[in-house]
Amino acid sequence: MTVLEKIEKEKLVAILRLQDTKSLESIVKSLYDGGIRILEITMNTPRALETIQQVKKQYPDMIVGAGTVLDGSSAREAIHSGADFMLAPTLKEETIQTGNRYGIPVIPGVFTPTEVLTAYEYGASLVKVFPATQVNARYIKDLKGPMPFINGMAVGGISSSNLEEYLKTGWHSVGLGSALVHPTWVEQEEFYKIEAAARELVAIRDQVFKD
Repeated sequence: MTVLEKIEKEKLVAILRLQDTKSLESIVKSLYDGGIRILEITMNTPRALETIQQVKKQYPDMIVGAGTVLDGSSAREAIHSGADFMLAPTLKEETIQTGNRYGIPVIPGVFTPTEVLTAYEYGASLVKVFPATQVNARYIKDLKGPMPFINGMAVGGISSSNLEEYLKTGWHSVGLGSALVHPTWVEQEEFYKIEAAARELVAIRDQVFKD
């Protein structure tokens, strides 16, 4: 099973963007105990590359990617750190081509149909639609009409209140930030809330795909 196939199977991608990494182990443990198996660590997290390596070593069955990868240079750094995949906030050809050169999938950020097609032409088979909640959840179905070859990850504003809708309308996967790792929970060291949020989201996913 490829990385993208594993992401599609799990559906839920936790997005980890931290001001510091002192609570990293507690956060990742809470996510893992809650059932999350796909994790994105943004490149603007302190010691992001070391963090990717650390998490992969501690949780070998997790798929760990790098987020906020802005260019080819950052992509190479993420690849050498062991990132399983990369997400970019925008669409840049050199980032996608660097990932493809090393066999590591790059998921670029797009919003318009033109950007979706351009991303595919650059070599991306999965795109990140951000901010997803600024369009209807059926947006991916509309895009797949003329472009059935593309898959979409919904990121931005996804939570327990709308997850079911996005999972039922054909999205490949969803990215979850503060709905899983809320800054206040981290600040107050309420890691049990992270685990509880993860369990709730996993339960919603399992209910949608129970058959």
